[in-house]
Amino acid sequence: MSALFQPFELKDVTLRNRIAVPPMCQYSALDGFTNEWHWVHYPSMARGGAGLVIVEATGVSPEGRITPGCTGLWDDAHVEGMARIASSIKAAGAVPGIQIGHAGRKASANKPWEGDDHIPDGALGAWPTIAPSAIAFGGGLPKVPKAMTIADIERVRADFVAAARRARDAGFEWLELHFAHGYLGQSFFNPQSNQRSDQYGGDFQGRSRFLLETLDAVRAVWPENLPLTARFGVIEFDGHDDQIVPESIELVKAFRRGGLDMLNVSVGFSTMDANVPWGPGFLAPITQRVRQEAALPVSVAWCIDGAEIADLVIAEQQADLVMIGRAHLANPHYAYDLAQALGEKDPAWTLPAPYAHWLARYAGPGRPSAQ
Repeated sequence: MSALFQPFELKDVTLRNRIAVPPMCQYSALDGFTNEWHWVHYPSMARGGAGLVIVEATGVSPEGRITPGCTGLWDDAHVEGMARIASSIKAAGAVPGIQIGHAGRKASANKPWEGDDHIPDGALGAWPTIAPSAIAFGGGLPKVPKAMTIADIERVRADFVAAARRARDAGFEWLELHFAHGYLGQSFFNPQSNQRSDQYGGDFQGRSRFLLETLDAVRAVWPENLPLTARFGVIEFDGHDDQIVPESIELVKAFRRGGLDMLNVSVGFSTMDANVPWGPGFLAPITQRVRQEAALPVSVAWCIDGAEIADLVIAEQQADLVMIGRAHLANPHYAYDLAQALGEKDPAWTLPAPYAHWLARYAGPGRPSAQ
C-alpha cells in the first residue's frame, strides 16, 4: 500500500487515508445558515474516498464572516444544519471536521465572483470591521478597521469558545481554528498588522497572546479525545521571513504545549507585499521543518498536484496529511484517481459500493470500458 493510503490516527480518530479535503468557502449561506447546497456538497466530497472533510471557514460571529455568504456558528439555530452535514460526512466514511474563524480586517467583503473587495461603508450588507490595530489591509480591502479594545478581545475569544461548543454538539470530530491568511488570528501575530503597545502587541509574547489564549479557552470546551488543530501561516514570502519563520515555529511549539494536536501549515497572506513562489509542493519543505522542530503532526495544502507529489510528501515525512482542495471540486472522487495512479490493488475500495461495484466490474483487460 502506498504511503498516501495508510490510515492515520490522531487522538480517538482514525482517518482511512492521508487525504483531506481542506476548508473551501462556498459563499452560499444566508445569515450563516447552511442549505441544500452545503448538504449535497460536503457528503459528495466524503463519498469520493478522502479520509477527512473539513467544512469551510465558519464565522464565530456575524462580524467575523468574510462575506455575507459565509456559514456561521454564532447561534444555536445554526447547529441543526451543521449536524446534518457532519452526520452525512461520517456516513460516507470520512471524518467530519470544521474550521471556525474571524476574518478581522478582511471581513465585510463581496463574494469573489462579485468583486472580492470590501463592501462600501453604508451599502446594503456591509458591516464595521475590527483588527488588532487600525491599519487597512490595502488593495481591494481598503477599510480601516476599528482597533480592538480589551473588551473586544475578550468578546471574540468567548465567540470562539461558543462556536467550538456548537461544533461539538453538531457532531464534528475534528476542529480547526483559522489563525491564517491575514484574518484576525494572523493579524495579531504579524508585526506589520499589529502595532499595539499593550499586552496584545509589541514583542513575540504580546503578539502571540491572543492566539494562545484563544487556543486555551477552546481547549477547555473541546473534547480531549478529539483532534484540536489550527491553520496558521508560518511564512509570509514578504522579505521579513528571517524574523517571521523562527517566531512562527516558536509559537507552534507553544501551541503544542497548549494542547494543539496538529498544525495545518500555510502562508500568512498578511500583507500586499508577498511574492509567493507558487509551484508543486512549494510548502512541503517548510512544513517538514515545522514538523521536526515543533514536534507536532502537520498537514499541508497548496499545489499538491498529482499522485506522485502527494505520496512523496507523506512517504518522506514532510507532512502527515495532504490537503487537496481544487482537485476535489473538479472531481469529488479524486481519491479514486489517486489510488489508480499509485497502483493500489483495488482502487475501487475508496468509493461507496454502488459506484465501486460497477467500476470494478468493468475494470481490467478484456472488459468493456466504464467510460
